[in-house]
Amino acid sequence: MSKFRIPSNPPTTNKSIRFPNDIIEQIEDAIRGTDCTFSAFVVEAVRVALMDLQEAEEEV
Repeated sequence: MSKFRIPSNPPTTNKSIRFPNDIIEQIEDAIRGTDCTFSAFVVEAVRVALMDLQEAEEEV
């Protein structure tokens, strides 16, 4: 399983998504003092989640 890492700024496309306020606060706390944007953090989190799902499917 891959470990989550705080990414640098990759090229992105705008999408709108609603987050619960507590999740937003946790993400902002995690990236404070880093060279990571909110969007880059979320993209990396989704990327890791998708890899986890793929690995789980391969185990079945």
